[in-house]
Amino acid sequence: MKETLLSLLETTFDNLISKGIIPDTTPRRIQVDRTKDKSHGDFASNLAMVLAKPAAQKPRDLAQLIIENLPANQTITKTEIAGPGFINFFINDRARYAAVAQALNDVNGFSSPNVGGGEKVLLEYVSANPTGPMHVGHGRGAAYGSALANLLSATGYEVQREYYVNDAGRQADVLAVSVYMRYLEACGESIRIPSRAYPGEYVQTCGEALFKQAGKNYFHTYASVIDGVPEDPEGEGDEIKMAKERHLDALIDRVQSLLGDDYRTVQDFGLDTQMASIKATLNAFNVHFDHWFSERSLATSGAIDKAVNRLKQRGHVYEKDGATWLRTSDLGDEKDRVLIRDNGLHTYFAADVAYHLNKLDRGFENLIDVWGADHHGYIARVRAAIEALTGKGDLFHVALIQFVTLSSGRMGKRSGNFVTLSQLIDEAGNDATRFFYLTRSPEQHLEFDIDLARSQTADNPVFYLQYAHARVCSMIRELGERNLSYNQEAGLAALAQLPESNIEDLAKRLAAWPESVANAARNRAPHQLTYTLRDLAQDFHTWYNSNKVLVDDDTLRNGRMAMAIAVKNVIANGLRLLGVNAPEKM
Repeated sequence: MKETLLSLLETTFDNLISKGIIPDTTPRRIQVDRTKDKSHGDFASNLAMVLAKPAAQKPRDLAQLIIENLPANQTITKTEIAGPGFINFFINDRARYAAVAQALNDVNGFSSPNVGGGEKVLLEYVSANPTGPMHVGHGRGAAYGSALANLLSATGYEVQREYYVNDAGRQADVLAVSVYMRYLEACGESIRIPSRAYPGEYVQTCGEALFKQAGKNYFHTYASVIDGVPEDPEGEGDEIKMAKERHLDALIDRVQSLLGDDYRTVQDFGLDTQMASIKATLNAFNVHFDHWFSERSLATSGAIDKAVNRLKQRGHVYEKDGATWLRTSDLGDEKDRVLIRDNGLHTYFAADVAYHLNKLDRGFENLIDVWGADHHGYIARVRAAIEALTGKGDLFHVALIQFVTLSSGRMGKRSGNFVTLSQLIDEAGNDATRFFYLTRSPEQHLEFDIDLARSQTADNPVFYLQYAHARVCSMIRELGERNLSYNQEAGLAALAQLPESNIEDLAKRLAAWPESVANAARNRAPHQLTYTLRDLAQDFHTWYNSNKVLVDDDTLRNGRMAMAIAVKNVIANGLRLLGVNAPEKM
């Protein structure tokens, strides 16, 4: 109905121009809002006040002209001028409850406004380094990316979900050496774990698994491994830290030299083991991907060289101090960035440039990356690189995921005692974990209250929503048990006859649902749906607690059942978009 009123006012706007009431250069700022007070009708517009100045008329006088030039529409029963010049619209019962019928007959169509128009979107999210289990911070990005993908897919976008696998570079080397040290330990060697290696139990388990699979095929004595490797000092401070990193770098070189071609086998064993763990966690978390993109493939396929050469051809690259630089400072970045180091090796940035060029070359019109908040400073350089490559920097968008703290403690990956996503799911449950992640904008810090997530009370928002859905499912089962009937057509006809005043409030909540979905999609903000759904559930529980549904009176029973099932359908649809289950029993 809101769209209908906007269309009618668009026509009225044209009529006012044709009659010379307003200039043809007048900006079109037409707004229609739902009223909060029933005495002010169902919808209201401030168009008369917006146009009063260009029309050089008093707002109330102009409001009358707008009403007189408004095309006839049978759903509008009355128009009224209120206050300084608001135009209030009263609509008939059929239009007032049209959303109930739509939610009953085709809730997916009702909930799927075409916002995207078929635009091709590549949504890359999670992309956690396969160097250890996923922690609770990764979980927030996973929940957001998955819900956003569902939301965009439902609103007319052609979405591909992608995970960028960081299977190249130094972190992959650190994992390889960490696993190899534990492998030697499983072989019976007495070793010292490098202070900057990955220390978690998962690495020890991985090393033991490698020994069980390969025996001593990759064995070298620990003494030969550390021969010539600089000391791994104890203590703190910048110089000590640099010495620790030198020790680790030298150890990586030594292990690579000793293992030769077997080094890649050991590295891949560690990477594959961690990726299998990540995939299992994501699958359990109801997070799925269409494509897993290997960072390593960028180098082996020549994609990095291709990107650098294209940048050179477009005149954005220069040589300095033996390195190859990209002039990102000309395109919005704070300084220029190195693509190829003076030792001939490409930087992580060069790989990212090649990856995003690959995305655009695959024909995607909108690139959305979901990154941790600590990557904020990286946005400008990647956008600058895309602009330099293609002139399409405006196609690149980043959603930053702020940090998560738990009511029971914090996390830290290097320490080895971080909280994994799997542990959080075991504590709070899959549905509550996803929903709680989505209750705030990703740009806001989130404190995850585990006790609240586990509670079965109205204070727990996901329980409150799921309980509303289960309540209606229970009523549907009870209909048969009590030999009562329900007729949907009769129920829709009975809605306007129901005596309770808050039935119209529920109808308004339902009617606002497609608009909420559309706005959430436009803003890339699935968290907005959690607010809308909680408001709907609150109105439903209030209405349900005040009005008995399964009564003998056919009119009351059919009308109330129609409304209840419509609410159930919308809640189920909304939970599905968020990746949360809608249980029929609780």
